Amino acid sequence: MNIYLYLILNLGSLSIPLLYSIFEKKFHFIQYFKAACFSILIVAVPFLIWDALFTKMGIWGFNPDYHLSYLIFNMPFEECLFFFCIPYACLFTYEVIRYYFPTFKLSKAATILVGLQLLILTGTLLIFNFGKWYTTVNFMFFIILTLYGLKYHLETLRSYLPVFAIILVPFFLVNGVLTGSFIESPVVWYDDSENLGFRLFTIPFEDVFYAFNMLFSVQLIFNFFIRKYYDK
Repeated sequence: MNIYLYLILNLGSLSIPLLYSIFEKKFHFIQYFKAACFSILIVAVPFLIWDALFTKMGIWGFNPDYHLSYLIFNMPFEECLFFFCIPYACLFTYEVIRYYFPTFKLSKAATILVGLQLLILTGTLLIFNFGKWYTTVNFMFFIILTLYGLKYHLETLRSYLPVFAIILVPFFLVNGVLTGSFIESPVVWYDDSENLGFRLFTIPFEDVFYAFNMLFSVQLIFNFFIRKYYDK
């Protein structure tokens, strides 16, 4: 077993965006590094609390064969690192695509339609699976965040939704490994009685919405800092 696997996945996800941020001179994302770090930290805190509580409740857990022995609130150090490495990589990806392809966005009507369809889907699944901890908390968060986005940040959603579809490609690769694809056993295991029990390959269906909740929250806070301090 490779005890460095989770660490490698984190650092591998971060390495190219971070290096590109530093050395690419045209876009020069490193100028927004402070805003990015604060945005990620603000979102990481509640997500880490959520993570720690669910770990304690046994809703998910971690295979010690694939991570270092350093634990923080019963979570491996790499799990905490995840909430900084992955959001930075995704924030960078969105900003680069938006910079080089500013017209890559949905129409307002399409954005509202997609948003409403996702709300209907998650709302229906929530009603019939209410009480399953991962499904309930995750979909409630998604519904609130999406309604907020549609009402107050429609322009951001117009560009974020198609970019998020692109982000899902590396997400499926990284999260696929974490949930057991290509390896003998998962790095992160789930109690399927607390979720829908439906998986995309090895990835719980809820993970897609969990990713959106975390990453779109980071993006909204980052946008606020950029408008406030960078006049962008």
